[in-house]
Amino acid sequence: MFLKERDRPTIKPKPAKVSQEANILAVKTIAVEGVNSYGESRFYTGTIAARRTSELGFEQPGQLIRILVDEGDRVSAGSPLAYLDSQNLEISRRELLAQKAQAVAKLQEMQAGSRAETIASARASVRDLSEQLELARQKSQRRKALYAQGAISREQFDQTKSDRAVLQARLDKAKSELDELLAGVRSEQIEAQKSLIEQYDAKIATIQLQLKKNILKAPFSATISRRLLDEGTVVSAGQPILRLVENKALEARIGVPTSAVAQIPLGSYQRLKIGQKIYRAKVSSILPELDASTRTHTVVLTLDESLGRKVSPGQVARLELAQIIGESGYWLPTTALVQGVRGLWSCYVLGKTDRSQSIPVNRIDAFPLERRDVEVLHTESDRVLVRGTIQEGDRVIVGGTHRLVPGQLVRPIANQKF
Repeated sequence: MFLKERDRPTIKPKPAKVSQEANILAVKTIAVEGVNSYGESRFYTGTIAARRTSELGFEQPGQLIRILVDEGDRVSAGSPLAYLDSQNLEISRRELLAQKAQAVAKLQEMQAGSRAETIASARASVRDLSEQLELARQKSQRRKALYAQGAISREQFDQTKSDRAVLQARLDKAKSELDELLAGVRSEQIEAQKSLIEQYDAKIATIQLQLKKNILKAPFSATISRRLLDEGTVVSAGQPILRLVENKALEARIGVPTSAVAQIPLGSYQRLKIGQKIYRAKVSSILPELDASTRTHTVVLTLDESLGRKVSPGQVARLELAQIIGESGYWLPTTALVQGVRGLWSCYVLGKTDRSQSIPVNRIDAFPLERRDVEVLHTESDRVLVRGTIQEGDRVIVGGTHRLVPGQLVRPIANQKF
């Protein structure tokens, strides 16, 4: 007898057994370790400058008659660069030299004394005047007798007396000159003549110095950066004519905050980024006063002379300085971070197991996840320094955080070091 279709028993399929083990994800973890500080590279900006630059001019006014260099020329120390007109000074110098020569000749004559011929001539003059005086005396006596007899007038008699007095005066003068020749020149006169020669020497030296200052010379080996004037210009004292930039080692002048200056020892070598290249530079000095505009100390670094023209004055230089920041925290890879609400961050750690959790008996390596809030203190490439509710030794999930939720069971497959 056949059963009716509706009377047949309905066989219900058994539901598939869901494996708990299939829901346990394998994750990679790290054990966090605490740190008390971290290193950070900071960059401070400055400029490249020549060690010495100078705008050259003459110390005295005059007409610029010649410039020997042009912009871009390299000159060595002491090389003549430009000239002022020196004609008036040359004329004055020749005049002083002639006056000095005359004074020197006179001094030599005074030191040598009078010549024998001069003394003999003076003696002859004395004898001649003595004879003339004796003749005049005799003539006066005869005129006196004639006047007493009334043979001549009073005027004729007085004339003979006057002639005798004139001859006496001339004789006295001749004797004095002879005595002076015999005695020689006094030492005071010789010293006075020497002083006169020294005055000429001083005047000539002054002219020589002015002539020297009419030649503009390079104070150090340099390159002509600018030519400011041309020939024919009448310049004043100190007016710039040429600008020089030293050829030797260049300097970098970097502004560094007071807090970072202590980490830059004098004489140490630091990394400088100029353009796209890194160079080593030696710290030559640290200026003690703060820059009024930037409130930083100026650190002067000397570049190696071998760089030549690879680096030019005016370029921007950046000083890379590694600083130690005293901050406690834990290093985590950036992949361990989970973005929370209101811009906060968190991470997942392996929690502790207890009997209330439904963990398969044969899976003692399964752990529930816990979400811990953290604060990011510093970011460095692919890792971050954080602090928060994590502790030393916690095992933090380092990847695949988008598949995880708090309380989820996971199985660590590797405990990496970081």
